[in-house]
Amino acid sequence: MPRTRRMRFATRTLLLQLATVVLVVALCTGVYLVLATQQLRAEAESSALGIARTLAEDPELRAAVAEESADPGPPRAELLRDGDLQRTATATANRTGALFVVVTDDHGIRLAHPDPGRLGQEVSTPFQEVLAGHEVVEWETGTLGESVRAKVPVRDAAGTPVGEVSVGFARAGVFDDLPPLLAVIGLAAAGSLLVAGIGALLLRRRWERLTLGVQPEELVALVQNQTAVLDGVDDGVLAVDAEGVVRVCNAAAERLLAVRDAVGRPLDRIGLPDPVRDVVSAGRALSEAVVDGRVLYLDTRPVERDGRPLGTVAVIRDRTELVALSERLETVRTMTAALRVQRHEFANRIHVAAGLLDAERVQDAREFLAELAERGSVDFPVPGIARLRDPFLRSFLGAKALEATERGVTLRISEETHLLGAVSEAEDVAAVLGNLVDNAVSAAVDGAPPRWVEVAVLDDRDALVVTVADSGAGLDGAEDDGGATDDGAADDGAADDGAADDGAADDGAADDGTDSAGPVHGHGLGLRLSREIARRGGGDLWVIDRGGEAHGAVFAARLGGVVAPARSIGPAPLPGSAPRPGDEQDGEPSDEDESR
Repeated sequence: MPRTRRMRFATRTLLLQLATVVLVVALCTGVYLVLATQQLRAEAESSALGIARTLAEDPELRAAVAEESADPGPPRAELLRDGDLQRTATATANRTGALFVVVTDDHGIRLAHPDPGRLGQEVSTPFQEVLAGHEVVEWETGTLGESVRAKVPVRDAAGTPVGEVSVGFARAGVFDDLPPLLAVIGLAAAGSLLVAGIGALLLRRRWERLTLGVQPEELVALVQNQTAVLDGVDDGVLAVDAEGVVRVCNAAAERLLAVRDAVGRPLDRIGLPDPVRDVVSAGRALSEAVVDGRVLYLDTRPVERDGRPLGTVAVIRDRTELVALSERLETVRTMTAALRVQRHEFANRIHVAAGLLDAERVQDAREFLAELAERGSVDFPVPGIARLRDPFLRSFLGAKALEATERGVTLRISEETHLLGAVSEAEDVAAVLGNLVDNAVSAAVDGAPPRWVEVAVLDDRDALVVTVADSGAGLDGAEDDGGATDDGAADDGAADDGAADDGAADDGAADDGTDSAGPVHGHGLGLRLSREIARRGGGDLWVIDRGGEAHGAVFAARLGGVVAPARSIGPAPLPGSAPRPGDEQDGEPSDEDESR
């Protein structure tokens, strides 16, 4: 069986409103009619009573009624037709529009009546209560039909009731004003229904516009789905309407952005970090920001329905662990490349020794192997690499040098390098130093030959201080000629014009981790994350020199708590190999260490 299509909620609401208005108007009309009818009845009763009282107080009428009542015999009808009482009653009825004016004696005999043929006869309605001295107002049916009548006793000079005056108004005459009143009430009711109908239609349109045509059942489903989706995922969802007010902020978004009670408040008043607020306000499609040491990926999209802009929705993902894993993999890749080079060189050496033995040049082979044992492991082709005693830095910078050589750039170690300890936090050092070197190599590639990158490494107790210079065009030069900057993004805010020559960190040194042109060398992090990593250990990252004609930009970074004393984790020499300058023996520092 085909499913019957339900009436839309807005239509049902419209019909319900119309039915309610019709009911209210009907009730009001009925009440008004009842009140109007009661008012007309009361006015007719009051008029009849007033006329009857006036006639009952007329001295001539009182005297005539008293005289007729005193006559023991029945009154004669032919005398009453032309009598004063009949003329007075008829004139009063004509003047006031009453249906009748009847005068009786103390026995209820008609002394005046609109129908002369009924004169001298007893009235058809009760009169005993009136003759007892009471005024009576009631609706009764007599010989002239139904009417409202007022009966007032006529008293003699002594005050004794000697008759009555009865004044009546026909029922039809009482409600003569009711049809026009009904017409007015009907017009008012019709006008009320018309206004209510127009209001209901406008309200229906307003409802449809506010709910975007979504029915209540669909709204319930949407709320259920939204609750299930927003609370069931680890991604943060932040929705802002067209006026900049936060409408949705799930628990994950509050946790990642470090905000609370954001729903219903303007975006710029919930304490969002500046990078996140700028990204959401600008509606960038893809962007990244660092918040409290976390790398957040923001996918921001505008929301529209039927061409009407509704606001912006930002999906926030925590990429901290992914970035950390990427850095670990990058470090492993670099070290693997270094080991591959060493393996290749070692294989070449073994081939030389095997060749000497095959040629029966045993003495030459022995001298060659002794020389290898004295020289130690394979050295990387990095000028000044001997100044680095730390095995991790030697391997890491050696691998970076091989990559730079493939791009036509020479990486060298500065003469100012002076490292007594050994690196204990390889991941942080690889992340910061790797980004600086990669950015410098890219800048040098875009510069004029000779292309070089120079790295200086110093330790200050448990802190590692590195500086990276290059032969590129510098920050200002790269921005002018449209080339790549040292950090890969001109708007990284690498340094302002007042970048300290004394090495003081500038808050604007690395103000952004990404560039509109894209991520930095595939990392997508840039200097901002490097600075966050450095600051996490109490250090910082800044620009010493923006560059000029002699060299490109010079970056510096200080990482706290990443260096341990050499005696703690220093590498042991290979068995049978001669100790190299600076190597430790038996856990004791060398003479060179003592001299330093």
